[in-house]
Amino acid sequence: MRKIVIPALISALLLSACANDLGDKRSMNNTETGALIGAVGGAAIGAAVDKNHRGRGALIGAVGGGLAGGAIGAYMDKQAKDLQKQLAPEIQAGNISLQRLSDSQIKVTMTSTTGFDTGSAALKAGFTPTLDKIGHVLNQYGKTTVGVIGYTDNVGKADFNQGLSQRRAQSVSDYMTAHQVNPVRLQVEGRGMNEPRASNATEAGRALNRRVELLITAVQS
Repeated sequence: MRKIVIPALISALLLSACANDLGDKRSMNNTETGALIGAVGGAAIGAAVDKNHRGRGALIGAVGGGLAGGAIGAYMDKQAKDLQKQLAPEIQAGNISLQRLSDSQIKVTMTSTTGFDTGSAALKAGFTPTLDKIGHVLNQYGKTTVGVIGYTDNVGKADFNQGLSQRRAQSVSDYMTAHQVNPVRLQVEGRGMNEPRASNATEAGRALNRRVELLITAVQS
């Protein structure tokens, strides 16, 4: 099992280690190369120590250790404030909503207004600047995981919508990975037409239901 996990972590860390906090690509210096080796070592140690939950152990090692106690709430408070600041125009326009679900979790909800056309998993060009803002904040708060969850409206068959919701979530995840968000932190899930935010009886309601949600969760030690 470890032979599969650690090479994947090395590749993921190489992707994220060659970017600054703005997501711009550059070459690693000697200090960063040493830090990368340490991070990979930390992932290996985490996987070895937490034998019953090697995936979680490797994640903790890869992000340089989890959060504990009051540090969790303070860390997530600061992250939520930065997200609100960066996404203020989208929030005011009603294209994005941000909720603090608990001390350890934030939910960012994106609708079809910025995200997807009916029946499509292709990101709208107007949506990518919003994802850039979110990715910028995520790269500054590396001690979190990001659940990327896709949804659809009720137009079409359930099995098609299930696959479509998965592809929508994957599109968002792929974009973030390509823009330096560490893929070790990302988990993709499609929930089809389940859990609608609004009635599917109107186009306005269906637009709200064609969405992707990001569940940003603190990595706890």
